Amino acid sequence: MKIIRNKYLPFRGFRAVNLFNLLLVRKEAHIDETLINHEKIHTAQMLELGFVFFYPLYMIEWLIRLIINRKWAYFRISFEREAYENQDNPGYLKQRKPYSFIKYL
Repeated sequence: MKIIRNKYLPFRGFRAVNLFNLLLVRKEAHIDETLINHEKIHTAQMLELGFVFFYPLYMIEWLIRLIINRKWAYFRISFEREAYENQDNPGYLKQRKPYSFIKYL
């Protein structure tokens, strides 16, 4: 995973965004192994679904969650739930079953 620091992406309030296995990090943001593992989990999800399907599904689920519970929408997305729940486990990707994000729907 290539890491690129910049002052534009992601938007303020976020430290990093994973776009096509390219990690864009805010210039001033602190990144650590936990964040990198979180983003690697997203990369696994992207590779399973294909980039063409991952991003639209992510946005559709976010919009649905936004309608249901505006305050916590981002944290209720299945892709994020899987990544947050397992970001502290460095061996997670080795034991992860394909399409594991489904159980977080």
